[in-house]
Amino acid sequence: MNVLVIGDIVGKPGRMILKEKLKPFIDKEEVHFCIANGENAAAGAGITAEIATELLSYGIDVITTGDHVWDKKEILPMMETGTSVLRPANYSPLAMGKGYVIKNSKLGNPVGVINLLGRVFMKPIDCPFRVSDEIVKNISRETKVIFVDMHAEATSEKIAMGWYLDGKVSAVLGTHTHVPTADEKILPKGTAFISDLGMTGPHESVLGRKIDCVLKAIVTQMPTKFDVAERDMRINGVKIVVNSQTGNAESIKRIEIKEGDR
Repeated sequence: MNVLVIGDIVGKPGRMILKEKLKPFIDKEEVHFCIANGENAAAGAGITAEIATELLSYGIDVITTGDHVWDKKEILPMMETGTSVLRPANYSPLAMGKGYVIKNSKLGNPVGVINLLGRVFMKPIDCPFRVSDEIVKNISRETKVIFVDMHAEATSEKIAMGWYLDGKVSAVLGTHTHVPTADEKILPKGTAFISDLGMTGPHESVLGRKIDCVLKAIVTQMPTKFDVAERDMRINGVKIVVNSQTGNAESIKRIEIKEGDR
């Protein structure tokens, strides 16, 4: 089974390059399941039901989120009733939405997707390690193919989650920091790992925001609106080949698709 996992989608530029490039890539690479982090898809902060529906129409099967999941109230009805947009599972059990889902791939195989949020340098939240134990146990009753989006600030916390879940899930994939890392690997017990998938959106920027806006804020220390940048669009992510019987990852490869690529 070929699974594509896409890094944080930033604003309209991120959505537009997915509209242009995602389906051709899925067809060319024979991708059977696609996961993307969409928590920055609406003007750089949050996601709406309209935008989520748009992204799903491009070939994405499950949208994960993170600490900006509640920034746009328009997503709440979809969170309450749908299964294609996740919020971090270690939010309060009283929070709207679901933290994990099982959906079939194009091959008919069930795929589990778990969304977790880190705690280091982040707002207070329940322990993602403890929460993952119960969810993995539940999903494993139906499938061994399980993907985890670990949305976290600290590289160390993401790496720790990779080792913690090695052999229990197919992949642990870091998001949030918007910079692709070069540490993709298969861990000893068969779990694919990368510290950060990177960013889908404008790369002539500071993490997707206009350079002059960010520099003004840093230099003057004055409140400044961080507008989404518009140039050098790219899709960052990884393609993972998984054994659908064992759930073990067989390979992981970093993906970068530029707006000028054919």
